[in-house]
Amino acid sequence: NPSMIHRNLSYQELFEHEKANDEGVVANAEYGETFAVDTGKYTGRSPKDKWVVLNPGSESAENIDWNDINQPCEPWVFDELYDKAVEHFNTLDRCYVFDCYVGASPNSRRKVRFVHEMAWQQHFVTNMFIRPETTEELNNFEPDFVVINCCSQEDTEWKRHKLHSETAAVFNVEKSKAVIFGTWYGGENKKGVFSLMNYWLPLSEPAQFPMHCSANVGKDGDVALFFGLSGTGKTTLSADPHRALIGDDEHGWDEDGIYNFEGGCYAKTINLTEQTEPDIYKAIKTDALLENVKLVDDMSPDYFDVTKTENGRVSYPIFHIPNYHKPQMAGHPENIIFLSCDAFGVLPPVAKLSSGEAMYHFLSGYTAKVAGTERGIIEPQATFSTCFGAAFMTLHPTVYADLLQKKLDTHGTHTYLVNSGWSGGAYGEGERMSIKTTRTCIDAILDGSIQHTEFKKDPVFGFEVPVHLDGVDPGVLDIRSTWSDPEEYDVQAKKLAKMYADNFKKYEGKGSVDYTKFGPRI
Repeated sequence: NPSMIHRNLSYQELFEHEKANDEGVVANAEYGETFAVDTGKYTGRSPKDKWVVLNPGSESAENIDWNDINQPCEPWVFDELYDKAVEHFNTLDRCYVFDCYVGASPNSRRKVRFVHEMAWQQHFVTNMFIRPETTEELNNFEPDFVVINCCSQEDTEWKRHKLHSETAAVFNVEKSKAVIFGTWYGGENKKGVFSLMNYWLPLSEPAQFPMHCSANVGKDGDVALFFGLSGTGKTTLSADPHRALIGDDEHGWDEDGIYNFEGGCYAKTINLTEQTEPDIYKAIKTDALLENVKLVDDMSPDYFDVTKTENGRVSYPIFHIPNYHKPQMAGHPENIIFLSCDAFGVLPPVAKLSSGEAMYHFLSGYTAKVAGTERGIIEPQATFSTCFGAAFMTLHPTVYADLLQKKLDTHGTHTYLVNSGWSGGAYGEGERMSIKTTRTCIDAILDGSIQHTEFKKDPVFGFEVPVHLDGVDPGVLDIRSTWSDPEEYDVQAKKLAKMYADNFKKYEGKGSVDYTKFGPRI
């Protein structure tokens, strides 16, 4: 047993521990002193080191979509690592325990306990998850799942364990426990739990829909969801001065509506300025936590210096955003926006999708991987990530698509594709669309004005593209016209369409509906 267990410390206590333990430094951020840490060699998730225990004959063995994301490992491997983690914690002078809810909806939330070596890691999960409000809740806290984060230790037996490296994050659904070795990156805690929610919710009664999306709500209660991979603008675009933020990354959709899984935000800091991202910039103050951000001589953060990583991050409690939606729950969504960052310069800035096209694009999850969110990605490359979050989908993608289809049909939600990528040519030739163009397209969706404009069917992709939108250059809406050689655009569009079709072959005949016919015409 560690000689001292620090449970559910307050922000002030965590700050004192972080300084006393020398776990990082205090940055002089413009809006208040902020603790800053360096996570070592891992500045992003390590997807090849995430494992799920295959317990023969169990419910999870039957339901999990075993693949190179949900990689199976044997029960004895988990048992050895779990024992090693417990043994390690028993040698420590102190450890940190945090009890939290995942999910703002009392009917749907899960209870998770984190055990950490470092105060800053407890700080991270305190920012990111939902803090029980009363002493009574904490005293009677019985976790549904326990994560033991043994970040300072490595799995030296990884070859015998048939794992990928000395780093390992291993989840055992039946034992309701996980262990993490060899990585200090905060995001492993967050995304591991998200994968669990993606397993639990669709199998609950009635089935619920877990989503990798951000969400906000207007003054009249109209909810919008923003799906997109890291780097497509999901966090940025949901932070809207005229709307209240429900959450920036992970949500559930149950019988009552939308609810946030988390109690905080985890935003990228690359090139951050108060002008471009006022909400995020001002959220960096006492109680926020900076990861892998360069500090200059006067200890102020330099968000433009990415020598350490392009994936510098800040986590902060959601109440640092002035117009956050206090209940963290809202009704059924009016609009769903699929965000893409098209490195090929083919997709228009905005397109309206039919219900079938929505399923096709949801299962495709096309974007470009943008530098910094994973190790080894230096410049954008085209990728298809199903459900806009393949790395976290524990069940077969068609399970989530069928759930979404049912929700759209029941609630009459409108769906759009918004591309924040390149126009006038591919990456390296064209230019990234301005955030102003993207925001204007989104404003037109949210205020409903897009529904009253004229649309033109895209000859290759089949979706409807607006001919005119107030505040958007009509030339940009007609993406082909932005290329100096329109015929070169046609070649590129066919190339991208073929990539969509090739990727989609794996869903032909799967799930309750075959959505292949809603894809591009080749």
